[in-house]
Amino acid sequence: MAHAAPAPSWFDPSTTDPQAIRSEESQEMLRQWHGFMTARLVLGLVLVTLQTALYLTGTPHSKTQIGISAAYLAGTLASKLLIRPRPLGQSFNRVWGALVGLDLLTFSVLQMLQTGAGSSINYTPLFALPILVASVLGSLRLALGTAAGITVLMLIEALLSYLKGPTDVTPYFAQSALSGVGYFAIAWLSNQLSTRLANEAQRARQSQLAASIQRQVNELVIESLPDGVLVVDEKGCVRAANPAARQLLGSQQKLGTPIFDLKDEAGWRPLLNLTRLSVGTGLSHEEDVTIRHGTDGPRRLHARTRLAAPNGHAGESLCVLFLQDQRELEARVRTERMAGMGRLSTAVAHEIRNPLSAITQANALLDEDLSDPKLKKLTEMVSQNAKRLEKIVNDILNVSRVQPYDQTHLIPPIALDAATHRICADWATQTASLQRLTVHAGDQTIGVRFDAEHLRRVLVNLLDNARRHTDEGTDTIQVYISGSDAQHATVSIWSNAPPMDQSVERHLFEPFFSSDSRSSGLGLYICRELCERHDASLVYQRTTREARGRPCEGNEFVITLRRVDPADNFSLADNTTTPWQPTLY
Repeated sequence: MAHAAPAPSWFDPSTTDPQAIRSEESQEMLRQWHGFMTARLVLGLVLVTLQTALYLTGTPHSKTQIGISAAYLAGTLASKLLIRPRPLGQSFNRVWGALVGLDLLTFSVLQMLQTGAGSSINYTPLFALPILVASVLGSLRLALGTAAGITVLMLIEALLSYLKGPTDVTPYFAQSALSGVGYFAIAWLSNQLSTRLANEAQRARQSQLAASIQRQVNELVIESLPDGVLVVDEKGCVRAANPAARQLLGSQQKLGTPIFDLKDEAGWRPLLNLTRLSVGTGLSHEEDVTIRHGTDGPRRLHARTRLAAPNGHAGESLCVLFLQDQRELEARVRTERMAGMGRLSTAVAHEIRNPLSAITQANALLDEDLSDPKLKKLTEMVSQNAKRLEKIVNDILNVSRVQPYDQTHLIPPIALDAATHRICADWATQTASLQRLTVHAGDQTIGVRFDAEHLRRVLVNLLDNARRHTDEGTDTIQVYISGSDAQHATVSIWSNAPPMDQSVERHLFEPFFSSDSRSSGLGLYICRELCERHDASLVYQRTTREARGRPCEGNEFVITLRRVDPADNFSLADNTTTPWQPTLY
């Protein structure tokens, strides 16, 4: 079954791409450029229309003015189409001449011609446009230079008017000077305002970029949190959920969309009630809840609510719901408990060694003075069990990692098929499970480096677990030995047991975890530790095998071991003949 694509996160900023934010500055300059070019083009069209209308109405006018206006319109259109948008820079360059220079020349000529023709139209207010262009698209020096050039042109016009007739020229010079001061003020204020707006926009872009990065960091943290995070509104609609929360809630059909409702699943009702309680009271709450979804079993969660500020949608409140799997909390407790038990077992193992040595020595001295065969057999039993107890003590020290496993010690290779058959036969005889157990023969040439007693402990524990969850029928427990490839071999213990609950499977190999109250929960943990000591692995899977003449689904534990060179001489180690005894896990 194909898995649904991960739903987009509500935390993901869709409009705050850092690359897009960095390009906003050039986009702003382009908008200003095109705005001024459009304004110049419209002004040229207005001038042509105005001059044509004046000429047609019989107003004293010159055809030259119509030609100049038409030339200006053509020049503005050409500059808009041909000149690449860019800042004017710090000096009077060709771009300035094509834009600002053209405006100054056109407006100055129109103003001089209207004075000679006796027209009452004043074109000096149009000089504000080139000043604004130079102030916004250029530097302050360029803007003030443009204003100075306009002032000089107006003074020249006043001088020409004075030279044409003996009139009082004072008003003309005064008006030109006053207009020049105004243009200087416009140039300075426009440049200052433009510079300030550009700086504010730059700071806004930097803040937006920082906020974007922060949001992405927050999203990364939230997405990678092992605890679930839900953002729920007062109606029970989930606005956001990180992957851990979606996994805890479980329903893939409902969770495939970015937004879903807690009312969609009856098993989510406890979370909905807790959210409504927090929103209704305005307080944060914390409690343990049990949710159910689909065919999965109940899942116990520790839920905490925190109220967020209204998000602006008509004062709507949001509730942030934090979810923790109780199994995870219990696993942490078990891990801490295991650490304490490891220290305790290590201390006990050290304390056992001294009296064990005394028992071994006393038994050896007693055996020297005995001649009765029955008593000799008793001392032999004491010696064998003392050795076995000493090996268990060493194993405990190895599992607790206090005594590192001696990697330099070369474990003698064993024949995997023969060793597995011997161990399974002993176990089936001792537990009266000959009818249940079927061992499928494998390649007898496969050899592995694995301590024979440790292999016995692993297989016996797995067989005991399989026997505990199967019926008395035939072929309910099957063992397969095979060479998976040239470097590895596998031993699989299959049973027709019912499937495990996901909450149990998730913590299957953790210490002190067991679904059976009578078990210590250390069996599978120690089996996996023993496998890892020998560069092997132990995994669980749900597979289908042939049982009772038909395919049957069941639980399977697979041990993957590293093979040895077939040229090596290997055989069953001597300690594989040790009589089988029930495991004490």
